[in-house]
Amino acid sequence: MANKVKVIPATISRRTAQRLDEQRCRRVAAYARVSTDRDEQLTSYAAQVDYYSRYIKERDDWEFAGIYTDEGITGTNTKHREGFKKMVDDALAGKIDLIITKSVSRFARNTVDSLTTIRKLKASHVECYFEKENIWTFDGKGELLLTIMSSLAQEESRSISENCAWGQRKRFADGKVSVSYQRFLGYDKGPDGKMVINEKQAAVVRRIYGLFLGGLTPHSIAKKLSAEHIRTPSGQGEPVECGYGPEYPYK
Repeated sequence: MANKVKVIPATISRRTAQRLDEQRCRRVAAYARVSTDRDEQLTSYAAQVDYYSRYIKERDDWEFAGIYTDEGITGTNTKHREGFKKMVDDALAGKIDLIITKSVSRFARNTVDSLTTIRKLKASHVECYFEKENIWTFDGKGELLLTIMSSLAQEESRSISENCAWGQRKRFADGKVSVSYQRFLGYDKGPDGKMVINEKQAAVVRRIYGLFLGGLTPHSIAKKLSAEHIRTPSGQGEPVECGYGPEYPYK
C-alpha cells in the first residue's frame, strides 16, 4: 500500500498561516500630525492628508487602510495623541501592515516613545516607513538610524522650548509683557504698548482685594460677584445699577 504524502507549504512564521508564495496587497495607513493650530500649520496638515491618500491609493500592490491624524498636538509624548494611539491599536489588531509618515519628528520627538512603539509594531509584523529619512524599520539598519534621528528630533524640541522660555524671560527683564487684555481685569493696552489702568475695572479689582482681606476665599468672591452680575473681563454678565457711577459697566 503506497504511503500518502501531504505537502505542508512554508509560512512566513510560526504565528501565521500565510504562504510565502501567496500574493496579497499590503494594508497601508499613513499618519499625519501638526503641533500647532496656526493657519500655515493647518495648510501643511491638509496637504499631508491629501498627499498620502493619493500616494497610497496609486499603488496597485497596496490597499488603503486609512489616514490617522492629530491636529494641534505636540509630538514630545504620545499620551494625548488619540489618532496615534488608535493607529497603533489597529496595527496591533492586525488591520495594518505598513505605516507611512512624513518624518521621524512627525511620528514622535521622544526617543523612548518612538523606539518602544516601533518594537511593538515590529513584533506584530507591522513595518513603518519614514519618507524624509528613507528609513524602513524592517531594514537591518533601520532601528539604528531611527534611534539617531529620534534623538536629534528630541534635542531639537528641547532646544526650541528653551529658546522660547529664554525669549519670554528676556522680554520680562526688558519690561515687556504679553497680556491677553480681553481676559485681564483692570488694565488696557496703552498707545505705547504698555499697560495702563482701566479705572472702571479698577473698582472691581479693589473690591476683590477688599473682600479677600475681609476673609473671603477666591471661590466665595467669584460666587459673590457672579450673583451680583458683575461682568468678567470678556464681558459676560449683565450690568446693573450700582454705587460705582452711572457709566460703570461691570456690575
